[in-house]
Amino acid sequence: MSATLDSLSPASHEARIKSILEWLALAHGHNGTEGINQLHRQLLLLREAPLPNPQRLKLLDLLYAQAERMANAELPRLLEVSLPIPRKLRQRVRILLDALEILTQDYLNTLADMFDPNGPSTPHAPHTSLRRAMYAIAWQARITHLIAAPSAIGLWQQLHSAYLTARRLGFADTPAPLGMPIIRKIYTDILLAAIAQPASFSPLELEFISQYISQCTPPLELSEAPPPDSDSVFWIDLDRDFPAHSLSRRSPSADARIIYFSCDSVSTNALKHRTELLGGAHAKALGLPEFADTHGGPAVLQRLHQLWGHPAKRRFPRRRQSYRAHLCAGLDNLWQLIRSPGSAGELSEWMVTNESPDGYALMHIAGRTDHLRVGDVIALQAVGEHAEIPPLWHICITRWAISENPEHIELGLQVLAPMAQAVEIAHPCATGPSSKVPALILPPTPPLRPSPSLVLPAGLLKENTRRIIVMVETGNLEIREVRATGLSEQTSSIEIFSVSPDD
Repeated sequence: MSATLDSLSPASHEARIKSILEWLALAHGHNGTEGINQLHRQLLLLREAPLPNPQRLKLLDLLYAQAERMANAELPRLLEVSLPIPRKLRQRVRILLDALEILTQDYLNTLADMFDPNGPSTPHAPHTSLRRAMYAIAWQARITHLIAAPSAIGLWQQLHSAYLTARRLGFADTPAPLGMPIIRKIYTDILLAAIAQPASFSPLELEFISQYISQCTPPLELSEAPPPDSDSVFWIDLDRDFPAHSLSRRSPSADARIIYFSCDSVSTNALKHRTELLGGAHAKALGLPEFADTHGGPAVLQRLHQLWGHPAKRRFPRRRQSYRAHLCAGLDNLWQLIRSPGSAGELSEWMVTNESPDGYALMHIAGRTDHLRVGDVIALQAVGEHAEIPPLWHICITRWAISENPEHIELGLQVLAPMAQAVEIAHPCATGPSSKVPALILPPTPPLRPSPSLVLPAGLLKENTRRIIVMVETGNLEIREVRATGLSEQTSSIEIFSVSPDD
């Protein structure tokens, strides 16, 4: 009873406010775990204090500035981590996400008082609170994408509600101060990032995508009817906790509150930028983020063009499974495994949870995972009752990764070929020990790949490269000369070229 009475006493409320102000006076420069823990604590103290709305908003704005600083300091630290991320890092990130969630809800909660004609004046306009709530949601989405974790329950419903409120109040397209984006742009930017299948990109690629969407895409047009003559229509159920669905893959229910948008313009823009980069233009001249000048930049833009402009339909049904398999990750490790099967490096153990003719979904059981990368090549071999005779290492590419907790990671794999041949490649004019590069030759797999394919590290070859020397050791040394006829896969880790004899 004494604790309850104390929590209701004016002295206790004053102590909370004093604690918040004292922390704010010393908070600058405090990052890391302790700073994030303290930010979370101050937000909870503010939530418990029964303050007038103007005073609450002033404190909320000060805490928002600290949350913005800490979120921007934390994001770069997530670009180089492996999955699943370490426990201590995940705990710190979880507390930051909780703090951002509190900020979001508390800003939205202040809106009702702003429109009370008998209420006191507030320190800023309602659209500022809406904007800050949506930015807090955007930080949550970016962080969960980088750590391959699912979004918090209710996040997308909060986002849809904030946008609807802005539209109802006439703020969705209100010009923002200092050249900042309008609220509709903030909303559609978050949606664009979500429908780009973030689990299928590496952290560095995700950061580029975030910058590209923010800097290089216009706000999308939203409507109550599907845009005509468009192959890239997406829809949002405003009452469901989900970002957006592709109309080509799924139709909305008749009684749902739906808004639609087309990604034709942003998809075309991504393809245009890719073409200009491949033609020799530099990212700075095109107004693109620096990553666009790297070898992976055009590849990411090509994938964005497909994901936004031509959402793929599932080609095959999935079959639930439950059998174990060994996994070998990375081109160098695969090359060594195939070249010398008895000297295979460290393998990890996985459970196949479902499969189709073109891929698998796996759940990690044992072994290291810190070398796994989305977009890298891996080999999978079933063990136990599902083991093949003779045993085969199926060559795949990692299409997505999801990690819900520090002990758990799931992968999605696309099958490239049932086997591979370890080779070395070189150009005739290259000299020195570095002239030979480990690579894999994949057999034809019609109809998708009617000719052999060459898997090698990204950035070594271009399409239509000729006089590629392929050295194969099959008892004796065999030398072939091939040319790259087309680029069929490109990620930040590897490239796959179709090849044919160079006559």
